[in-house]
Amino acid sequence: MDEATKKNVEATVLEILRGSDMESVTEYKVRAAASDRLGIDLSIPDRKLFVRGVVEEYLLSLSSKEEAKAEEEGVTGRESKGKEHEEEDEEDDDEEEDEGKGGGKREYDDQGDLILCRLSSKRRVTLSEFKGRSLVSIREFYVKDGKEMPSAKALRSVYPC
Repeated sequence: MDEATKKNVEATVLEILRGSDMESVTEYKVRAAASDRLGIDLSIPDRKLFVRGVVEEYLLSLSSKEEAKAEEEGVTGRESKGKEHEEEDEEDDDEEEDEGKGGGKREYDDQGDLILCRLSSKRRVTLSEFKGRSLVSIREFYVKDGKEMPSAKALRSVYPC
């Protein structure tokens, strides 16, 4: 694909993603909708990979925006407090970090993988380590005996970062 086509495809995919319900959208649906809008066959392997990359970047940017927003809200709350409380706040922060309740509030699953974002109550994007490589995974989960278990349905298997 030439650069102009890539830019058109990326813009169209992002537009579709922004207007989609993240609980029901799949990469296939996004690719098919973009293909219809642009009149281009996006099912060719190299084009599929390009669309997949755009979708993954979008999902990661959503996660980053949520983290930045949470950090920003924490900073805003601090600025309104007086200086006499700053030392107490620092001590409280140290205690919270020791307990694992820091401002970042990262969420991990039972296998120790970092949950980047939850696409729905059943779907999530996780970051894990395997043989020294960082891997991103988009999977569907179900609850069995009170534990979240991965289903056989992997929306997108594991990708190296």
